[in-house]
Amino acid sequence: MTTTPASSSRRLFPALAGGGLSTLAPDLIAGLTLVAIAIPEQMATARLGGFAPQIGLIAFIAAAIGFAVFGASRQLSAGSDSTITPIFAGSLALLVTAGSPQYADDAAALAVLVGLVVALAGMFKLGWIADLLSGPVLTGFLAGIALHIVVSQAPSVLGLPEESGTVYQRLATLWSQVGAINPVAVAIGLGVFAITIGAEKLNPRIPGALVALAAATAATMVFNLDHHGLAVLGRLASGLRAPHLPVLTAQGLIKLVGLALVIALVVMVQTAATTRAFHDPDLDPDVNRDFVGVGAASVLAGLFGAFPVNASPPRTAAVSASGGRSQATSLFAAGAVVLLLLFGTALLARAPAAALAGILLYVAQRIFHLGEFIALARRTWAEFALALATMLAILLLPIQTGVALGIFLSLAHGVFIITRAQPILFEQAPGSTIWWPASDARPGTMRPDVVVMGFQAPLSFLNAYEFRRGVTQALKDDQGAAKLFVLEASGIVEIDFTASSILAGVIAGARKAGVDFAVARLESVRAQQAFDRFGITQQLGADHIFESVAEAVQGLAIAKLV
Repeated sequence: MTTTPASSSRRLFPALAGGGLSTLAPDLIAGLTLVAIAIPEQMATARLGGFAPQIGLIAFIAAAIGFAVFGASRQLSAGSDSTITPIFAGSLALLVTAGSPQYADDAAALAVLVGLVVALAGMFKLGWIADLLSGPVLTGFLAGIALHIVVSQAPSVLGLPEESGTVYQRLATLWSQVGAINPVAVAIGLGVFAITIGAEKLNPRIPGALVALAAATAATMVFNLDHHGLAVLGRLASGLRAPHLPVLTAQGLIKLVGLALVIALVVMVQTAATTRAFHDPDLDPDVNRDFVGVGAASVLAGLFGAFPVNASPPRTAAVSASGGRSQATSLFAAGAVVLLLLFGTALLARAPAAALAGILLYVAQRIFHLGEFIALARRTWAEFALALATMLAILLLPIQTGVALGIFLSLAHGVFIITRAQPILFEQAPGSTIWWPASDARPGTMRPDVVVMGFQAPLSFLNAYEFRRGVTQALKDDQGAAKLFVLEASGIVEIDFTASSILAGVIAGARKAGVDFAVARLESVRAQQAFDRFGITQQLGADHIFESVAEAVQGLAIAKLV
């Protein structure tokens, strides 16, 4: 088969492989929509992290180029992100003073480290890592981040001096300064917040944040509000920085590694969610390739002196809604931002800080999913408590510690679910050859000489001892009447070494007690391979492995009676 240059380029740069020249017009229109959303959001996110607003724009440019070249999704938008920014900003502030040159160097170095971890995860096909955070934990995680954003932006919205420290310290400082609140700042911050939400509800394509920011800036200029105590951005540096490696000592690198791993996991989770939610219906989402793309985006952002970047579900949704068909959309938007940095920074000098804070309040309400908390509370109190605990951990503990605790809670929850698995008795459905879990709602029949049990989970070191206890207790309760035990194994998708040893012991113990042992419906290929690898197949004998429980009972139980 002949490989054409076009097909080769699609494999090398799948994110840019749209419909050719026919997609340039839709991509350009979508790019204008994206840049209108990205400019205020990226500036606001940079301020959230303690950086000059233009650093957020640089991060967006680098991320757009990096992902377009190395990613796979044609619609995903990468850039500075309010989910990860509070995490690394709060952690870096514990190491160096926010706003200092060392702070900027550490953030850039962190971006490179995060990018390398995410890219390597993609290269080694580790997309499954993104599934380590359960839904309730992710809900609580985002809610905690949202509350952090609200607390951090409250001073700007209220027209008070910006504060640092823990949540307790910030709230205490705000309370002590209530009498100094600037009504103009409050009006601008809440006005921008309201306009942005209203525009989204009216039509998601309307760049509400940009409209609100422009209106707030115009009002400041017309009424000279900055001469009456309203804080503005001030003069911004124009132009782009030359790429360079961040300056970092070995000791500094060691301090950043743990934080980089935490941020990388969050980036992978959000990237995977964005890739799966917004992809070409004719193509399967390539999570691993998008990890490489977002990783490259973060590395490039670090080299240009910015900070870690992430995939953005809201911006990606905007690209999808406005008809973007390839990463040319992001490149058009990046080009427009470059022009703004080169020639238009003076337009932003009198933009109110309260306006950017209002945009971040909008972002916070987007990621605080109250409906999911309500649904969890109605359906499962245990997982509601898990989401609530994660939110409080993120909010009240040092944020990196809270994130790590949230990851631990997610893994612990998964382990707990597996450890709860127990062997259950099966009954024969009346008038059929089907064996089904015993239930008062669907009564069946059981033979006195046969015990049939199923195990509906992977059989591993986490639950193998409970499996042994359940089987042993069932045979003990039978008081020696059983001549055959059948393990219904359709739910056993995997078996590890510890579980195989315990299963071998259970089989040997049953046979020693005069009870034959058979396995039915071992359907998982991995479980079959484990049976062969660990010697279970040989121990049982091929004539004791059946495709159905009925076959096992009819073949072995009748033979026992004869």
